[in-house]
Amino acid sequence: MATKQPTDHSHFILPDLGEGVHEAELIKWRVSVGDTVKEHQTIAEMETDKALVEVPSPWAGVIQSLNGNEGDIINVGSILVNYDIGTSAADSPAETATGTDAPPDTGCVVGAVQDSMTVPASFARTTAEPETQSSEKASATPAVRRIAKEKNIDINAVTPTGRGGRVTASDIESHGTPATVVPIEPTPTAPLATRVSVPQEGVSERIPFRGIRRKIAEAMMHSINTTAHFQVMDEADVTQIDRKRKAISELIGRKLSMLPFVMTAVTKALKKHPAMNSTVDDFVEEILLHSNVHLGCAVDTDNGLMVPVIKNADALSPVQLADETTRLAKACRDRSIPREELSGGTFTISNVGSYGGMFSTPIINYPEVGILGVGRSKEQVLTKDGAFYAGKILPLSLSCDHRVVDGAEAARFLRTIIELLENPEELIPTI
Repeated sequence: MATKQPTDHSHFILPDLGEGVHEAELIKWRVSVGDTVKEHQTIAEMETDKALVEVPSPWAGVIQSLNGNEGDIINVGSILVNYDIGTSAADSPAETATGTDAPPDTGCVVGAVQDSMTVPASFARTTAEPETQSSEKASATPAVRRIAKEKNIDINAVTPTGRGGRVTASDIESHGTPATVVPIEPTPTAPLATRVSVPQEGVSERIPFRGIRRKIAEAMMHSINTTAHFQVMDEADVTQIDRKRKAISELIGRKLSMLPFVMTAVTKALKKHPAMNSTVDDFVEEILLHSNVHLGCAVDTDNGLMVPVIKNADALSPVQLADETTRLAKACRDRSIPREELSGGTFTISNVGSYGGMFSTPIINYPEVGILGVGRSKEQVLTKDGAFYAGKILPLSLSCDHRVVDGAEAARFLRTIIELLENPEELIPTI
């Protein structure tokens, strides 16, 4: 029998790049039309949730078309790349098993070619119902469960393709549909501002409101529109802890800033005030108290503000916190930080003092319920027990979600932080 050389024209739809992600910005194509690519070769760089993601090819083949320009916002479930995939009859599992020609192409969805090609599980799109229904509850985020509920779909009957066996929004959209590509329709989003008369004269540059800056704007507006912000401000006498900071710096042979000591005070205070170490799940209307402290620390980068998270910060010493902060800040600035280290925080610190600011009113990093703004320390004349002395003051600004935390509790929490900073022996018993 003569060898048959069919060509399979396949579509690759943009997969979920992380739980809760519905769209991504196309930063750069790494391939061109006509290129022959290998399986797992990076075909595009995309940005979502402040992290750069390299998108690998699920197959080997020839690029037929690229759907999108650099800077475009691509919705999850939309067709990203069209392929020409050539397979020989000798390589076809169907012919090997039956000795006959491969069956004709029945569709161009990823799931339609899974029988003859290896596709990474995270990119698979199957539409077949599972043979047996599992009695276990499906793993999915509240947002995905809401989509399933709105579409009147039993989420436990949906075949999961997300990381760790989670059901994704794309799974809900493709559940029970024919084996053809049905891109998810873009969800209309409200503009950042109502169209008003904008001065056009003297404009030196036009910068698209996209990338990290757009994500920051969306996150900040969501926090402001969802939480009930209020602020408590005070000052800490850090004269003694500053001396201890200098002693530890000399002992380890490198300079430590005041930030890791503030972090230590915050982690200890969060243990005494558990309501501050909580997050809000508005979808199910629950307040989640956390036993471990996952501390976010705002980092200024050339691309915008990023908030990496130090996991289990309450188990680390000031020196270890300093090392983790340095590592995460570097990863943020060179864009190598993984998405997992940009999420999961239970409380955040924003150190505006390193740039010269004194007091601030930071916006809560939703769904957390509190954020501490650390100002610039300054020397000034202080008094204690009727005596004057030259000391150092550190301004602190605490923003809280009034839906969860009352003013009195916020003031007590801030006072606990201050007392720890003003008593180095209690904060750090030994060097």
